[in-house]
Amino acid sequence: MATPPQLNPEQRAAALAKAAEARAARAELKSKLKMGTVSLRDALANADTDNVVGKLKVVNLLESLPGVGKVKARKVMDEIGIADTRRVRGLGSQQRQALLDQLG
Repeated sequence: MATPPQLNPEQRAAALAKAAEARAARAELKSKLKMGTVSLRDALANADTDNVVGKLKVVNLLESLPGVGKVKARKVMDEIGIADTRRVRGLGSQQRQALLDQLG
């Protein structure tokens, strides 16, 4: 098993700050999805250009939609054939369309 690179305190602080920024951006996106200010269609359309959307797990994206909980999100993913670990950027065009057909 590979050991992680040794970072000096400045590099570590920078990495922690970057990670915190990414978490905050993901939380903001999920909040906007829940409130309905961002639609599933918008999020999927931006997945290839926006790292916040692209690196979000599909299950987290779906659970953030109004009226979709853990059970429904997993059920929809199973029906379409999307793995639990899949990230939004990794979805194919047919998978994206199937999600829009069912939840969009």
